[in-house]
Amino acid sequence: MTSVPFLKMNGLGNEIIVVDMRGRNDRIAADAAVAVNADPATKFDQIMAIHDPRTAGTFAYLEIVNSDGSRAEGCGNGMRCVVQALSAQTGQKQFVFETVAGILTGEEHADGLVSVDMGKPRFGWEDIPLAEEFADTTGIELQIGPIDAPVLHTPSVASMGNPHAIFWVNDDVWDYALERFGPMLENHPIFPERANISIAQVVSPTHIILRTWERGAGLTRACGTAACATLVSAVRTKRAERKATITVPGGDLIVEWRVDEHVILTGPAEYEFSGELDPATGAWTRDKAVA
Repeated sequence: MTSVPFLKMNGLGNEIIVVDMRGRNDRIAADAAVAVNADPATKFDQIMAIHDPRTAGTFAYLEIVNSDGSRAEGCGNGMRCVVQALSAQTGQKQFVFETVAGILTGEEHADGLVSVDMGKPRFGWEDIPLAEEFADTTGIELQIGPIDAPVLHTPSVASMGNPHAIFWVNDDVWDYALERFGPMLENHPIFPERANISIAQVVSPTHIILRTWERGAGLTRACGTAACATLVSAVRTKRAERKATITVPGGDLIVEWRVDEHVILTGPAEYEFSGELDPATGAWTRDKAVA
């Protein structure tokens, strides 16, 4: 099989590779993803693979691949990159996509920002999923540190198509060794499908500061689904209003939990360079026309 075109992009520093797999029946191999990520020039958080549509009325089917080769259900920053890339290619501004998490829509605005409808959050313990039943998922029994003086405890949990746990703190989110806690919490037995782990500080009802350890990718400068899960969990725990700025290490995202329960994520996307990629091996070349 021949190589396919790809774009190296980012959404607030969340490193994204958009790969056009339309017209093919193969997928990005897990080993290929690992190989691509091993190259400093193409190190990424997620690959967004654009496949031919499977459902009438959708533009494409999106498969999301993490840097460790595993598959993800959702990626808000990657969705924005896909919308921007396809808008530049087609001139179209609004798109309907299918993912394993369901039907999602995206739109590029006149100011260059991109909004994506991330669908409805889910809060049932079996939907997230958790390994045991919790009647109230606004705060579950989970902690890091001594039992009588935990460093982090009682996270809110939610699904944005993928599982999230948000630990609330009153001080600086950078005071916590997320690089140490993240891998342990991601793989905690309470999360049978692993989980994205976030630390959130509510500055005001319309402003939250967030750091995230992303399942299958590690520390990230931005995680769109984590921003969405954090906002809806903050609303559920009466910490925030239904629309707020979520400040991540890469910059600001705007998240709104509409009255119809859909979560809208708005932010920028940035093109870096393009090339050709072998989806079986991960071998790639950079377009010579691009400096």
